[in-house]
Amino acid sequence: MTTPMAFATVWREAMGDDAAWFVINIDPRRGRAMRSSSKGPKTSMATSSIVRPAQPRLPHAAFKRVMAKALLFALLAGIGSAVCAQETAPAPSAASAQREGYRYYQIGDLSAPRPASTQAGMMLVGGGDWPREAFEWMIQRAGHGRIVILRASGSVEAQNEFFHDIGGITAAQTLVFDDRRAASDPRVLAIVREADGIFIAGGDQSNYVRFWKGTPLARALDAHVRAGKPIGGTSAGLAILGGYSYGAMDGGSLVSQTALHDPTGPQLTLVDDFLHMPYLQQVITDSHFGKRERLGRLIAFVARLSNEHARDDLVGLGVDEYTALCIDARGHGRVFSGNGGHVWLVRPRRSAQVYAPGQPLSIREVPVIGLGTGSRLRLRDFKVEQPAFRELYDVESGQLIRREPAA
Repeated sequence: MTTPMAFATVWREAMGDDAAWFVINIDPRRGRAMRSSSKGPKTSMATSSIVRPAQPRLPHAAFKRVMAKALLFALLAGIGSAVCAQETAPAPSAASAQREGYRYYQIGDLSAPRPASTQAGMMLVGGGDWPREAFEWMIQRAGHGRIVILRASGSVEAQNEFFHDIGGITAAQTLVFDDRRAASDPRVLAIVREADGIFIAGGDQSNYVRFWKGTPLARALDAHVRAGKPIGGTSAGLAILGGYSYGAMDGGSLVSQTALHDPTGPQLTLVDDFLHMPYLQQVITDSHFGKRERLGRLIAFVARLSNEHARDDLVGLGVDEYTALCIDARGHGRVFSGNGGHVWLVRPRRSAQVYAPGQPLSIREVPVIGLGTGSRLRLRDFKVEQPAFRELYDVESGQLIRREPAA
């Protein structure tokens, strides 16, 4: 962190040989002014922390005015210093970072040792509010060390929430990507390499695809996970963690009705060979799931990928808002939620009956399994213990129809 600077202004009211000195110090860590005084000759003052301009004797009223102005100036300067010291520290400098296509922020003590060892893990968050227990789970797996937040919009929101609201970490750093150049920047790659945990914020996942796919940064994220360190993402950050991703490259957010009406259409911009997370290589994820009624589009995603890649083992994972699926190193997943939300597991039993350009999708007997906080998911074979619900769906001519609970 930037070393806090003390601002001091010293004024003297001449009173013969018995002079009064007033020192106004700003403590930027507290953001407030502190006033001290000393009587007697000026040689009795500690000279290392004060400035002693030659001052004429001032009338009492004039002295008050001068003191008021000095106090206001020092207070504003100190608060500004405190804010800068807490939220930004240019290493690299803000100017150089901007030239290289990213912005940089940090909070905490980057020199502090990590209190505990790291453990592998993935945190898949469905967007909206953060389920606190899930983030505490991730922080514990990061050894309570340094969290690096990656994003393509916004600024310090997530790092402040990590550091202040969740707590228990030594520092947080934020990299906001403005274009593709930054994904090859040695300073960016060094920050990612030294992270104890990485969190990918929400926003527009098409920017992540455009800025990161096929770059040294994408390879660094894969290496981070291979090194046994945790990674997490919410909303758009969740969308890119699967082996397949909805890239949102069409500039919009595809709704279920459109996806089911023509799963071969240009709006379904699906991406592969981006990130390579363990246990997720046959998975496509989706967020804001129940609230935005995305079951239909997730079924369409899986149907399209199954046809294009000739695979019958693909899985869709949808995550509700304020809910997270946390996966440990053994591939065992559990759900945390602040609102009773679910994780939705979609795994079609058979190929689509109708899948053709310009034609509505038809596919039968699609089982959907809901995971709640009491459920457990084994990602090696996608077996669910204690599911919250089981449902069975048909899609007929682009219409999603719930049949009966799955056997």
